[in-house]
Amino acid sequence: MPQEPKVLLPEQFLLVTLMVKLAVVAVLATMLVRFPWFRRILLTEKRDWPERLVFAASLGVPLTVGVLARLLLNYEAADLTLSGSFLAGLMAGPYAGAIVGSMTGLPALLAGEWIALPFAIGCGFAGGGLREICPKEAIWHFSPLFFTDLHRYVWRLVRRLQIDWAVLLLAAPVSLELLRQWLGHRFVGHIYYPSLAIATATPAEGPTAWLLGLVVLATVLGVAIPIKIWNSARIEHRLQEQEKLLLAARVAALASQINPHFLFNTLTSISSLIRSQPETARTLIVKLSGLLRRLLRSQEHFVTLREELEAIDEYLDIEAVRFGPKLTIEKSIDPASLDVVVPSMLLQPLVENSIKHGLSPKIGEGRILIRSTRKDDHSIIDIIDNGVGVTHGQVDRASLTPGSGIGLKNVNERLRVIYGANYQLQLDSVPGEGTCARIVIPELVVPAKIPA
Repeated sequence: MPQEPKVLLPEQFLLVTLMVKLAVVAVLATMLVRFPWFRRILLTEKRDWPERLVFAASLGVPLTVGVLARLLLNYEAADLTLSGSFLAGLMAGPYAGAIVGSMTGLPALLAGEWIALPFAIGCGFAGGGLREICPKEAIWHFSPLFFTDLHRYVWRLVRRLQIDWAVLLLAAPVSLELLRQWLGHRFVGHIYYPSLAIATATPAEGPTAWLLGLVVLATVLGVAIPIKIWNSARIEHRLQEQEKLLLAARVAALASQINPHFLFNTLTSISSLIRSQPETARTLIVKLSGLLRRLLRSQEHFVTLREELEAIDEYLDIEAVRFGPKLTIEKSIDPASLDVVVPSMLLQPLVENSIKHGLSPKIGEGRILIRSTRKDDHSIIDIIDNGVGVTHGQVDRASLTPGSGIGLKNVNERLRVIYGANYQLQLDSVPGEGTCARIVIPELVVPAKIPA
């Protein structure tokens, strides 16, 4: 025997409607904040007229669709006239609230609900007026969990006769919902109000008070939930901006650290030649001045590999004068890697380390190979020398540990700061045969340059 379909009681239907209404509010707020242009509007408190109009339209259009859904489909859960208009005024000012109120109230007015339009506009102006007198941060602190601190607000009011802004933010939508309920009972059929269960409940059954409380609570949450979602997005964006600024500051500090280190080592080399080879020392000074002018002109912390290799050539010109035919430089550069973006002054410390610690102690000719390849969306850059080499333990102690030399530690730290902990300088050395310093970095499709 077929079972009869279950029908929700009026009270149950109202509860379901209110829960769906809050879900619609949360989904709408989450969808809007995913758009970059909407997030930009939230990030500033002083908005010009185009931004206010964009905010009003982005919020008013879906709210108007919700009103049409109620009128055409009898789907009450999508009608957010009160909370939406008040929220628009609270976030973007009285005129934005009035625009949203007009958009949501006009379809209802055309359907015969003649009180809906002035009431919706009034809600927008109420939110906007509260915004004008209320500190902006107090608005962002309005949370769906407002009731957890309600006793503190009441105690502060009783003890110091001081009204907290959170109380006013709470009282405004409560008052507007109570006013809507009164207008709905006074002018039946001329304004929409969620009162199906309240209207059908008799005093003897006693559910009127608590159902009215739930309706008021839903209205307050309809305002507080979007504010909470948008405030979380604002905080997340600010944290990301702070991380970018911190990254830029750390990169700048590390980049500025390598220049004095390079200059000190080069001047030390020149000073050793002043008495024995004055002409050579003079040539080195001229080349060093040219290299320093290049460094001073460049204020970027990221350059292409082509530019980095050009800077390395100038440095190697200085070292070639020092060592003469004893030093041989070879290159094996993949042409496709020349436009890859790399941190500036990244290779110079590696080449300097090969010459100073690998080739200088070596008896006989020294050779440095600079090689670049591409593999799996990564660029691989190798600096290989045939110097004296060191043991694995010496590599760890002398190169990458804190408190040791600046050059390799600086390169390793910059790789970790810019690309993450998985990207570090790789050193492979064999005593008596040489050392290979390898850098593996992800390829940047668009040059991301951070100004100094």
